[in-house]
Amino acid sequence: MSFDIEKFFQDIFKPGQDEVLTVLIDLPHGKVTDNSQWEDRREMAEDWLKKLTALAPKWNMKVNPLVTYYATGSNNADLPPTCMMDEKGMDLEELIKSSTIMIAMNEFSATAPLYYWAKKLTKLRIASMPGVAKFMEKSGLSADYAAIAEKSKKLVEIFDKAIAADVEFSSGHTCHFDLPLENKAQIDDGILHPERGGTEMALSNLPAGEVFCVPNENEDSGTCGELPEKIGDETAVYVIQHNKVVDVLGNGEKIEELRRKFQEDPARCNLAEFAIGINDKARVTGIVLEDEKAGFHWAYGRSDHFGGKIGVDSFISKANVVHVDIVYAKGNPILCSKLEMIFPDDSRQTLIIDGELQV
Repeated sequence: MSFDIEKFFQDIFKPGQDEVLTVLIDLPHGKVTDNSQWEDRREMAEDWLKKLTALAPKWNMKVNPLVTYYATGSNNADLPPTCMMDEKGMDLEELIKSSTIMIAMNEFSATAPLYYWAKKLTKLRIASMPGVAKFMEKSGLSADYAAIAEKSKKLVEIFDKAIAADVEFSSGHTCHFDLPLENKAQIDDGILHPERGGTEMALSNLPAGEVFCVPNENEDSGTCGELPEKIGDETAVYVIQHNKVVDVLGNGEKIEELRRKFQEDPARCNLAEFAIGINDKARVTGIVLEDEKAGFHWAYGRSDHFGGKIGVDSFISKANVVHVDIVYAKGNPILCSKLEMIFPDDSRQTLIIDGELQV
């Protein structure tokens, strides 16, 4: 079946009267070179914009021409101050403020800076879709988002009660996560109805479907262990102490470069996210946007957009700002073989076995 963009837009945004839609993309430039997937994504953005423009009278919605800006070159770096619409330069902040619905189909994720605006502006809701691909219209984007919302509620109750988690990987490595006692679980269920404007749920990474929290980032954090990642033919092992990457074990040029980047900027070393993806239509293809919705993942770097302590100013240079997710869903080279949540009375509940969610 073909993707029903009208149903999708209605289910996700439930547009009211006098909505203003902006579709936002980033552009290659200079040393930030183009690629075929990026080119396809720009075509996808233009296709969506054309179809939504045709549907706009149904919702009495204004649709802006396509908005572009020069790519930042790194994930979750701050956005540039200016953008272009109809080949005219514009103030990006003013454009965001004048919109009530935004769809960002970027090469480099803008989730963190857009999250700031989504929580600040009471009418604005944002679908942040870095790395989105056309095939996702038949996978993660086609999910039953009402069902995902119900599943999210069940999982968030478990997150809120837990104080820690133990995770085992198919590689044999293990890691203990120290989870915060307050302001813990957050939901990305893909629902961006008007009442969510100005709240922490006013932005969604579509395809959506995850429950997540920021691990304990204090100096006495008990998060420790080893987290593996397959990089080419080699396996990198992140050595974790007190919620920080203190070393990266492994051989090869890419692993050596990764180790060097952590040594250059301590803010990169922060464990920023502990999360479980719950979108049953999500496919693992190597594109993190959808991969992470299929199972367990963690991230390092920036966390302030999730309520954590590490933001842009924590990094030595704005060029170093990152929020990088590493995923262990079925189909990934390394699988989450077991995930147990730990509660204050030392009881445990198993949420994942061999990549399969048990809730």
